[in-house]
Amino acid sequence: MLNRVWSLFFAVSLLAIVLQCLTGHTEVINAAVAAMFDSATLAAKIALGLIGVLTLWLGLMRVGEKAGVVAAMAWLVEPLLRKLMPEVPKGHPAFGSVTMNLTANMLGLDNAATPLGLKAMQDLQSLNPNKEVASNAQILFLVLNTSSVTLVPVTVFLYRAQQGAAAPAEVFLPILLATLGSTLAGLLVVSLVQRLPLWNVTVAAYGLVILGGITAVVATLLQQSADAIGSVSALVGNGVLLTLVLLFVLVASVRKVAVYDEFIEGAKAGFEQAIRLIPYLLAMLLAIGLLRASGALDYLLQGIATLVQAFGFDSRFVDALPTALMKPFSGSGARAMMLETMAHYGVDSFAGRLAAIFQGSTETTFYVLAVYFGSVGIRYGRHALACGLFADVAGMLSAIGVCYWFYG
Repeated sequence: MLNRVWSLFFAVSLLAIVLQCLTGHTEVINAAVAAMFDSATLAAKIALGLIGVLTLWLGLMRVGEKAGVVAAMAWLVEPLLRKLMPEVPKGHPAFGSVTMNLTANMLGLDNAATPLGLKAMQDLQSLNPNKEVASNAQILFLVLNTSSVTLVPVTVFLYRAQQGAAAPAEVFLPILLATLGSTLAGLLVVSLVQRLPLWNVTVAAYGLVILGGITAVVATLLQQSADAIGSVSALVGNGVLLTLVLLFVLVASVRKVAVYDEFIEGAKAGFEQAIRLIPYLLAMLLAIGLLRASGALDYLLQGIATLVQAFGFDSRFVDALPTALMKPFSGSGARAMMLETMAHYGVDSFAGRLAAIFQGSTETTFYVLAVYFGSVGIRYGRHALACGLFADVAGMLSAIGVCYWFYG
């Protein structure tokens, strides 16, 4: 699947470059070449940036596993994950690493979520009978990762505040509803493809507890100001991380674990993994860079706007689509698109709000695929990309619907 997608990106980029040249915009050639070399530099920078966090968190995770703390956390959600990942045996370390990654994602802890996710992929890979082909459990985990609910998207609030929004956190509930739509869509489509038994008492019970918890958090946060929401989110997130680190080390020490030695062993694995990621990152960033520099996305937006207007529908949402279309490819690119939309149309305009909702409710699917699969050497993702993109589209449609509901 990734082989075909990668080739398609190059073919589309070539077609867009030819069209640009035929219309006299020959500067696109220079932009495309610059994008190629910029992609190589960016891949190295990202991998180097990951070395620190990967060595830190994989070292701490090894200590936490030896201490038994990760297994204790996994025990709370293992009944649910065993229904969703039936090929993972009871008590396997993968349940712990998956739980920690999804928790970090939910709390918006990006600096911890990625290394914890890579650790989860490693644990799931240890059960994979075909090391080059993604397993069902890995695909489900990846789709949940790319569409997982973020309770408080603090960075989006900060950008809205910087742009002068009257109420920076007013998009909190729309973002939560949109990302819930993305997560449910991703889970449902994977369950259909893999024939997972979603309709049972265990899944329903966990679903009610999770939705009840989210509802309680939302009800509490909606009574707070934007500054208070940001402060509470940062305090809770950082507090959870610090508590886990101290718990790992102290419990391991009490249980006579060689804490320092175990941390070093885990950190070594993190360093090696970061270096292995560079070719996979480069491949995906190169294709995305060419797609952006060629102007292919601009042609797509023009086509969508023309089609929507031809059918007589409200086309205001098209102004915010650059953020949505860029997000599956590049988080930084989508952020730039969001800020440009806010600056051009106004931060509190329909397009400005929708761009913020897009930014907070969708994920960089292609980047996540490249990083997570690349970290364990998987070459064939099977239905992972299709299911991930389905969740992205569901998130985008949910964001549009919610924005019209709240601000239309």
